[in-house]
Amino acid sequence: MVVLALVGAAVWWFGIRDASAASAAPVTRTVAASLTTMQKSVSGSGTLTPSVQQDVSFEVSGTVTGVPVAVGQSVTVGQTLATVDTLQLNADLLQAKATLASAQAKLDDASGTAQIAAAQAQVDVAQSGVDTAQAAMDGATLTAPVAGLLTAVNLEVGDAVGSSSAPSGSGGETTAQFTIVGTDAWQVDVTVSDADIALIEVGDQAEVTLDGATEPVFGTLSEIGLLSTSDTGVAAYPVTVAVTGDQEGLHDGVAAEVELVYERRTDVLTVPSLAITTATDGTTTVKQVDAAGTTVDVPVTTGETSGNVTEITEGLAEGDEVVLATFTPGSGGTGRQGTTQDGGGTFPEGGPPAGFDPTQMQGGQTNG
Repeated sequence: MVVLALVGAAVWWFGIRDASAASAAPVTRTVAASLTTMQKSVSGSGTLTPSVQQDVSFEVSGTVTGVPVAVGQSVTVGQTLATVDTLQLNADLLQAKATLASAQAKLDDASGTAQIAAAQAQVDVAQSGVDTAQAAMDGATLTAPVAGLLTAVNLEVGDAVGSSSAPSGSGGETTAQFTIVGTDAWQVDVTVSDADIALIEVGDQAEVTLDGATEPVFGTLSEIGLLSTSDTGVAAYPVTVAVTGDQEGLHDGVAAEVELVYERRTDVLTVPSLAITTATDGTTTVKQVDAAGTTVDVPVTTGETSGNVTEITEGLAEGDEVVLATFTPGSGGTGRQGTTQDGGGTFPEGGPPAGFDPTQMQGGQTNG
């Protein structure tokens, strides 16, 4: 039994152990240095809203004679929304024109400097009256100032509008007769902290990720508020981002995450940050495999880090291969190769010791 145990131990020592050691050779993976785009940005969140949302109401008095549109209808710029009775408006215009004609006749008959000046003043006042009456006549037809979707129509034929009509909103506030929401222009209102507001400026690009979307849409920073808010105890500024990318399928009120890009550099040479080693003296190196297959340390100069890549400013060129990782198979667990987990140790050089008891190998889980 002792002889058999010694033979088994010798087979392990000189055979299996050597094979395991051979199979535990380091495994490396190389990655090529490549050109990429690096950027710096400020993050924020907000809500997607239409850029155009306009209330429209009559500015003249009268009785509504027509409302040729309805809620949910799309309208174009200049399209008629409603009309009012023009009987009184037309009478006012005719009276204003008669007053102007009379004033003009007096000016024509004036002979002295004082008379001419006084007559001219009357003509000016009369002309202003005509202009006002003509504007009221034109205002009898209410048109859409912007294109978009009608989301509110609070007017019917027979309604009285203008200064003689009572407020229809709560608390004395007048409800708009029409509300038009644009569907081809969108924006996101974002709040940026006081610490970051100095980094951005109008015109900066933005990446907008909408709730539930897999791809971002793009935009530009269109406005930075001058007055800060401090609802959370930290000063912040309102910022507006105008969406400029694909606007198909956008909806009002969707939550959005925004990246305001204030610096972007293209064609930056980078390698994975895991490939870079920094010594205690500040020397930075990467590992490369030379023609002989030997791994060597190559000094490099690094720049900025973005995500999991680091900029290389000196020491490498595009396409240069660097060692990304080195690991040894079977090196897990306790990290001690050829040991047992219950106190057994490695054999000394030259084989098992004299008087080796094979029962010492029982009960332990071999690691490696």
